[in-house]
Amino acid sequence: MSLSYTDQNNGAWQTYLTQIDRVAPYLDADLSNFINTLKRPKRTLIVDVPIVMDDGTIRHFEGYRVQHNLSRGPGKGGIRYHQDVELNEVMALSAWMTIKTAVLNLPFGGAKGGIRVNPKELSLRELERLTRRFTSEISSIIGPQIDIPAPDVGTNPNIMGWMMDTYSSIKGHTVTGVVTGKPVHLGGSLGRVRATGRGVFVTGLEVAKKIQLPVADSKVAVQGFGNVGNEAAYLFSHAQAKIVCVQDHTGTIFNPEGLSVKALQKHVTEHGGVMGFAEAQVIADEDFWDVDMDILIPAALEGQITVERAQRLKAKIVLEGANGPTYPEADDVFVSRNIVVVPDVICNAGGVTVSYFEWVQDMASYFWSEEEINERLDKLMIQAIADVWNTAENKACSLRTAAYILACERILKARKERGIFPG
Repeated sequence: MSLSYTDQNNGAWQTYLTQIDRVAPYLDADLSNFINTLKRPKRTLIVDVPIVMDDGTIRHFEGYRVQHNLSRGPGKGGIRYHQDVELNEVMALSAWMTIKTAVLNLPFGGAKGGIRVNPKELSLRELERLTRRFTSEISSIIGPQIDIPAPDVGTNPNIMGWMMDTYSSIKGHTVTGVVTGKPVHLGGSLGRVRATGRGVFVTGLEVAKKIQLPVADSKVAVQGFGNVGNEAAYLFSHAQAKIVCVQDHTGTIFNPEGLSVKALQKHVTEHGGVMGFAEAQVIADEDFWDVDMDILIPAALEGQITVERAQRLKAKIVLEGANGPTYPEADDVFVSRNIVVVPDVICNAGGVTVSYFEWVQDMASYFWSEEEINERLDKLMIQAIADVWNTAENKACSLRTAAYILACERILKARKERGIFPG
């Protein structure tokens, strides 16, 4: 017998369900009546993606698109290409997008998609075939007023361009607004690639001010050195913080005096990872969690911070650049140790915020400068973190719980006021 959504007790989806259960006592009774809406995805699509490989063989890949909640607007969420992608994970990521867009008060719901594939094992032509076939398989449930995909782990602007072109070919005319995170010359937005990392930095700066932690000379450790960790590290170093430790899929490097982020970025571009960087020593991966640091930026994959790691961590602030990096039990440890966690649903929301800007620009066919984009992004992120901080103080709860209170109130009010069809 298959398990229902609310019975599955493993992985990222269970982490999300636990977070929803924890916020329930803070909601008004009339909204609590609708809370089970958030425990069930609205729509789940699993597709077979067959493609002809370069050697003439045919391979089949499994793809997903989950629309978690559309009460506040079209679905919004990335497409992930990774060998470990599975339905449980995509469901959780779509649900976190529902929360994230509501925390930022964007007119979207939450969605997510992915294909179980290691994109590094495919040629460029195979990757394009995979993307175009996947887009055709999910084309009936996406669209600028329905569900708007974006890049995620393993995908990039070029892949979004292929998705947009495939969807446009099916519709018979150019539809730039069907995806965001596209190349700029195909209707993409300036500032989109760096937006998630910038949001991590902006929210981190605001929280550091509130707990009176000087960012200058603070020690920062970064897990994951892709778009998010890379940009966040650069901005913190530009603010005179020391990036003392960086970990990625190739290993962990450490320099107590601080790493040159620009030099490390160049090294990673040339060598594909942080290992071998001359200006740092190599340490064991597990020793990353024992490094003397003030700020931790987990910007890799979900499920990284366990109870045991949370107990060892020396950071004063944790900035969740990744989705779902902290287990709920580890959250409890952070609360008991007075370590401030800026949750993923607000900390890494810079990407979806600029995706919103891109969607608006596509719909209006009127585009803004990068300076305007960054100014609008900073304003929204600063307001959102202020709202969450004030809610946390008023409710005497963690920032994560406060973010969920704000988001769930907005989502469930929309659900209540729309009503249940048929009545």
